[in-house]
Amino acid sequence: MKTLVLGASLNESRYSNKAIRLLKQYGHEVIAVGRDKGNVAAVSIQNRFPENALIDTITLYLNPGLQKAYYEDIWNTRPRRIIFNPGTENPELREQAVQRGILCEEACTLVLLNTNQY
Repeated sequence: MKTLVLGASLNESRYSNKAIRLLKQYGHEVIAVGRDKGNVAAVSIQNRFPENALIDTITLYLNPGLQKAYYEDIWNTRPRRIIFNPGTENPELREQAVQRGILCEEACTLVLLNTNQY
């Protein structure tokens, strides 16, 4: 199962960067989508959503205003779950996701991983 980190950053102090590294440490396959291309923990950050990738979880690191541009990509990816990390809570996206049968969690990916709840 793959996790897509949306809002991936090359900056090591950003939580999306920490999430990529921790997901890899725990053995998860990671796809990263962000503004700037580069590599984090041997994961290439892409500018666009991957086509035809089987994504289990999308973990959000974008504020709600920036998420809107990705709604169609999210629906086309058909993830099983979306994690709204602190600061990314979005009632509109959550409601649309639930209507599509996608599980939604308001949680911290780092905490979920470190407490074996991921």
